[in-house]
Amino acid sequence: MEQKEREYLRDLAKKKRELAESPEQKELVRLWTAHNDQKSERPMIHFEMGTVGDAGFHYECKCTSNDARSIEWGLGESMQNHFMVGDDRPVTPDIYVSNGGWMKLFNLNANRTHAEGVGFHINAVIENLDTLDQIQPSPMGFDRSGIKRGMEYYGDLFGDILEIKPGMGSLGCCPTNNLVNLMTMDNMFTEMYDNPDNFKEMMDRLSDDYVKYFTGLEHRHLLTPCCGNNWVGQGTFAFSNEMKKDGDITLKDVWGYMDSQETVGISPEMFDEFYFPAYKRIASLFGRLSYGCCEPVHSFWEKSLSKLTNLRKISISPWCDEEYMGAQLRGTGIVYQRKPSPLFIGGTEYALDEDGFREHIRKTMRAAKGCILEITFRDTYTLNGNLNKPRRAVEIVREEIENTWQG
Repeated sequence: MEQKEREYLRDLAKKKRELAESPEQKELVRLWTAHNDQKSERPMIHFEMGTVGDAGFHYECKCTSNDARSIEWGLGESMQNHFMVGDDRPVTPDIYVSNGGWMKLFNLNANRTHAEGVGFHINAVIENLDTLDQIQPSPMGFDRSGIKRGMEYYGDLFGDILEIKPGMGSLGCCPTNNLVNLMTMDNMFTEMYDNPDNFKEMMDRLSDDYVKYFTGLEHRHLLTPCCGNNWVGQGTFAFSNEMKKDGDITLKDVWGYMDSQETVGISPEMFDEFYFPAYKRIASLFGRLSYGCCEPVHSFWEKSLSKLTNLRKISISPWCDEEYMGAQLRGTGIVYQRKPSPLFIGGTEYALDEDGFREHIRKTMRAAKGCILEITFRDTYTLNGNLNKPRRAVEIVREEIENTWQG
């Protein structure tokens, strides 16, 4: 990159450091840490900005070279929630670097036909499970040099300004998403009926391969701390004083993430029989588990998900039975991670329906009484030009925490 870009990035890093050292940001780190360690003092709020497409909402890069723009985006966007939303996403004076790895499930490539926008059609790679010929061992690879490269590269750029240190986000694994992308949902559902034994064998092999991959990261000493301002799916952060911060990191020292949006259409009994054994086996590897996306987790709670002994956060989506899950989570220490409906902020109206949104949040406050509550705004694709809607929504949540919340 050019010298002027380097100087610009260093100035941006100094701004991040200055903001991170403010009492406000340090207090957010303290609150998140207490929250994740089951000592929550108030509900935490995070608005995921990434899906929003409105011009002017995101940080705008000034650099021109690809390398500089990539670094600039990471620095700028890490502060953008503070400037545009005012939620609880903290700014910290660090950059994390990690090793890496990859696994290609069953050695098969997904085949998609993309439409305009975000839509796509999945073309089946696995048509049926009459045989298991296609279910081959999954190739995987491990990158031992990521930390060394990152420490040298970022250290040279601004190691005198920011803390450059090993760290990683949660380890993610969403088996049903993997399968739908290879089989299509139609085939995944029908093969449970047509070839139930082969389906279960496929799930066993899938879990074998994920266990092999994740333990491979551990045995090669490629895991890094996951207890600071590290990303955890979905839409939350890893802060903790109870998880290992340095030394030899094991799978029990990191967060894992799993979901199963694709099984909404099956019964709790079928989920428990065909899918949950693999989910439970993989989930048991991690020290802490964050579970769920848009699926209504209440359907599978009693028979399956309640058996995940390391579960620490569970998604309460707009399609979830809030009251039921509040009753189940009350007093357990598992975070009730509520995802408000994105229609209030991302619907067709320019203005925020403040009364409707306020009642929406009050309902959550009542349902989650006695739980550890977290509010995560996700899947907002447009603000219809009103860039202030997220900030106002966060303000309303704060008002209701003050006036309605009973922890």
